[in-house]
Amino acid sequence: MIDTAGVIGVGAMGMGIAESLLRGRFTTFARDIDPARERVVRTLGAGVAGSARALGEAAQAIFVVVVDAGQIDTVLAGDDGLLAALGPGKLVLVCSTIAPGDAQRFAATIAATGAGVLDAPISGGPARAHAGTMSMMLAGDADLIARARPMLDAVSARRFVISQRCGDAAKAKLVNNLMAGINLMAGAEALALAARLGLDPRQMFDLISASSGQSWMFEDRMARALAGDYAPRAAAPVLTKDLTLANEAARAAGVELPMGALARDLLRATCDGGWSAEDDAAALKYYLKRFDAGDVAGH
Repeated sequence: MIDTAGVIGVGAMGMGIAESLLRGRFTTFARDIDPARERVVRTLGAGVAGSARALGEAAQAIFVVVVDAGQIDTVLAGDDGLLAALGPGKLVLVCSTIAPGDAQRFAATIAATGAGVLDAPISGGPARAHAGTMSMMLAGDADLIARARPMLDAVSARRFVISQRCGDAAKAKLVNNLMAGINLMAGAEALALAARLGLDPRQMFDLISASSGQSWMFEDRMARALAGDYAPRAAAPVLTKDLTLANEAARAAGVELPMGALARDLLRATCDGGWSAEDDAAALKYYLKRFDAGDVAGH
């Protein structure tokens, strides 16, 4: 039975995973490059490891929840890296949104140590991560998924087993985030148009939320924007990265993404417009400036 967990990367999503594991009464360790995050997770009851290797030595199952493939390479490498602590009996869950080829590469590298590995990207945002109700996409050996089931139950409400091939869950996550990015930009465009037309954006938010234009991304992100809340729960460059990966995956499959490419470019423009340190809800700021439609939050 797996009863000891580790979380590498306790940012917006990783912190929620650690909190959910602790709530599920799993002994939990954490590691992050930001000492402030480590201090927070320690107050929740987690142990703090001095390196990725130390965390891997302490935990049976390790959730890797960093931003991108480059950070995973760093986590794995070197004398203090996670690979040095892996072997039979260990299980690594790669939760980052990365290219399918990178997911396959990491799976092969981890498996070569004798450890188990699951391609396990996550979705739902920080609030759902903290509540233990996020979604997970899973690819890998069915026996490993079954072995991890108690922990998966603790951190997620819905799990979608894509296949037994690592890399397939990464593909599924990119398809999901393609939709998320398109819905975000469409929602920001619509609300900015409402402001430009002289309509009350808050009234239009309520109308759209109850009508055929509704989407989860619209309700989640535009509610923040209307409140003037751009704290980076989902920093704009992260979804930009995800849409870039989705477009690259499409090209590798021999197709182009007309709407996906446009959404990526609009998110890049949002970042380049001075909002790269803000939540991706700042897409509304980009459109309001483009349409010369004022500031609907009154800030």
